[in-house]
Amino acid sequence: MAKKVAKKLKIIMPGAKATPAPPAGPILGQAGINIGEFITKFNEATKDMPGQMIPAEIIVFEDRSFTFILKTPKTSGLILKALGLEKGSGKPNTSKIGKLTKTQIKEIAETKMPDLNANDIEGAMRIVEGTARNMGVEVKD
Repeated sequence: MAKKVAKKLKIIMPGAKATPAPPAGPILGQAGINIGEFITKFNEATKDMPGQMIPAEIIVFEDRSFTFILKTPKTSGLILKALGLEKGSGKPNTSKIGKLTKTQIKEIAETKMPDLNANDIEGAMRIVEGTARNMGVEVKD
């Protein structure tokens, strides 16, 4: 018999470096999850993505057990990582922070493809290019 779902949570934590400190600890505690167990499993699952902000969807059952699904890192985070920067432009239309090639855009789109609402890689690339432009990043051919 299937377990009854009590709650569904979405949380974003750094890969392989998650801690029970706020804001993660209180959110998990209110849901009735064993915080230490979740942090250990999350860090183990994200050990090959250290420092990247990884979204996770957590399903909590009535018996306080849980499962979680890892999503791909945020598009903006992947763009900043490719550029080697900390944050995007405050004025993206006038102040540009860097340039990405179509090859870099394609790599990011391939990484994000499972979580994007795109039918093919070209559609995914257009989504990534739009995010890049909104951050003040130029896309060159």
